[in-house]
Amino acid sequence: MPISPYDTDLDRNPANFQPLSPLPFLERAASVFPNHVAVIHGPLRRTYAELYARTRRLASALKQHGIGKNDTVAAMLPNTPAMLECHYGVPMCGAVLNTLNTRLDAAIIAFSLDHGEARVLIADREFSGTVKEALALCKVKPLVIDYDDPVYDGPGERLGSIEYEDFLAQGDPAFDWLMPTDEWDAIALNYTSGTTGDPKGVVYHHRGANLLATSNVLTGGMGRHPVYLWTLPMFHCNGWCFPWTISLLAGTHVCLRQVR
Repeated sequence: MPISPYDTDLDRNPANFQPLSPLPFLERAASVFPNHVAVIHGPLRRTYAELYARTRRLASALKQHGIGKNDTVAAMLPNTPAMLECHYGVPMCGAVLNTLNTRLDAAIIAFSLDHGEARVLIADREFSGTVKEALALCKVKPLVIDYDDPVYDGPGERLGSIEYEDFLAQGDPAFDWLMPTDEWDAIALNYTSGTTGDPKGVVYHHRGANLLATSNVLTGGMGRHPVYLWTLPMFHCNGWCFPWTISLLAGTHVCLRQVR
């Protein structure tokens, strides 16, 4: 059978094909709107240029600690700037973000850490009681990074060897981060609540995250620079991909630890 001219000289190359991923959303926002407020958390204000630099620092620091493609980085965090940064910085080094449900008990958290083979755990001090018990139960021994949120003044202790801001300080704000080699590469791992047995792991790929994040814009009829109040937990299906949607529109993420 003769080769169709439509199949000739149309191979994929960098000029005509890029894998779909939500990661370039932040890069573009920082390039086009560097001084627009990206994050609000209590008295804190950060621009897109600052947010982008911090996510690159996180990716760089993780890589320096040997974290790379298909390694799992777990996050036990409320809706804070660190949780938002993890949605970019973790996959920017090729790793997979596992956001943990902060409402679950230590046994389920331990199961998730083991099943997901977590290499790193970033944990808010508020959840140190549950995290401490989970670490005693699980088989994996992840690098534990404490997040000591200045907005939080309640009980809790540091469990890790380094605090989040100190960890970021090790990274390069100009880090040449990694796009996925294949848009079907994993970007996030989520677990069900285990209501009918052990929790089930659900994997997002870069393509799916990109498409859902973009679809949110169309479904919600959203315009440029929306202001988004984070009442939906980012651990819940990655906040339905809104950590990426809002940055696509160069909007403002208003972080909220708790809904009261």
